[in-house]
Amino acid sequence: MSIPRPIGVAIAGFGLGYKTHLPALKTCGSMKLVAFWHPCYKHLNSVTQVLELSVYTEFKLLLNNLKIEAVIIATHSKVYFTLAKAALNANKHVFLDRPHYLTSTEIKKLQELALEKQLKIAVNFIYRSIPLFQQLAHLIHNGVLGRPQFVKVDWLLGIHRKNYQQSDLSYNLSPDESTIDYMGIHVFDLLHWLMGPIFLLSALNTTVTLKDQICTDYDFTKSANIVLLQGKLQFAPDYTVPIQINLSSILSHGKGFWIEFYGTQSALIIGNENQNDFINDFGLWMAPLGQPLRRLPIDQSLSFELRGGSYKVAVTSRLQTWWATSIRDNQPITPGLIEAYWGKVVCELAKIHYRDFYIVNNGIS
Repeated sequence: MSIPRPIGVAIAGFGLGYKTHLPALKTCGSMKLVAFWHPCYKHLNSVTQVLELSVYTEFKLLLNNLKIEAVIIATHSKVYFTLAKAALNANKHVFLDRPHYLTSTEIKKLQELALEKQLKIAVNFIYRSIPLFQQLAHLIHNGVLGRPQFVKVDWLLGIHRKNYQQSDLSYNLSPDESTIDYMGIHVFDLLHWLMGPIFLLSALNTTVTLKDQICTDYDFTKSANIVLLQGKLQFAPDYTVPIQINLSSILSHGKGFWIEFYGTQSALIIGNENQNDFINDFGLWMAPLGQPLRRLPIDQSLSFELRGGSYKVAVTSRLQTWWATSIRDNQPITPGLIEAYWGKVVCELAKIHYRDFYIVNNGIS
C-alpha cells in the first residue's frame, strides 16, 4: 500500500509559529512545512538561515503557491480574521492557533465559508490533546463523578517578566476582554467537552479588576486583569451545575491551573502549579465517596512519546495529526470551529450578567 505524500503546510506568523508549530511539523509525518509568511523580512531571514523554505512578505503570493494545501494562522489579532478568510477563499485548509482573537460572529462566517468550500479548520484547544485531560474526560463520561454538583476553576498566573510574556497572548485586546477571552475560551471549551454541551449560562456575576486598579509595579504588562465568575451552567434540561471560575494574569504569586469537579459519587481534581509551563506537569487526583484524594497514574494508552524535546511541541503535533487525518479522510475535525464557537459565545455572555442566555445551534436567542 502506498504511503500518501505529506500535506504541504505554510505558517503565517513568527512567534509561536516558529517556536511551537515548526518543530511540531517536523515530527508530524502527515504534514510538511514548505513556506513561511511574515510582513517583516528580517524575521524571515532568520528562518532561511536554518531551513530551506519559501518565504513571503505578501500573503497573496503565499496563497498562490500550489504546493501549499493548508495554512497555520499564528499571527496577531489585527489581521487574524482577514488572513483566515483569505486562506479559505484560496481553497487552503486552516489551523487557528489563537481562536480567542475571533468574535463568535467571525467564527460563524469562517465556518460557513469552510463548509461551502469543503475545507477543514482546526482550532488550537491544546488541552484536548493532553493525555491526562483525555483520561479525565474518560472518567467523567463514564459516570465516575455521579451527578455533578459543583465545578471550581482556578487559573492564576504568577507574574514575572518571562512568564508574563509567555502568557499575555491577548495583544491588541481591550483590558477588560483579555483574560476572559484568552483564558476563558479554554476553560469553557473544557467544560463543554468534559461535561456536555452548554445550553444555558445563568445567575452569572462577573467581576473584572483592571490593571490600573491592581497594586503592581510591573509596567511591562499590557492588558492584565483579574476576573471572577460565579453562576450556573445548564448542560441539559435537568442538568444544572454551579460554577466558580477565577482567572488572573497578574498575581504576584499564582497557583497555576486547577479544575475541581465534585459529584455525588466522587471528586476529581486536575492541576498544574508550574508557573513557567501551563501545558506540562499536570496531575490528576480522585477521591471516591468517603475516601481521601489519591493521585492517579497516567493511562499509558493515552500517552505519547515526547517529541522535539518539548511537551508543548508533542501535544501540538498531536493536534496537527488530527487535522491532517481530517483533511485526508474528509471528516469533521475536533476541535474545530464548532468548539471554538461555543467557547467564544460563553466568553461573550460572561461579560453581561443581568439575564439568562440560551445557546442554540444557530447562535444566541
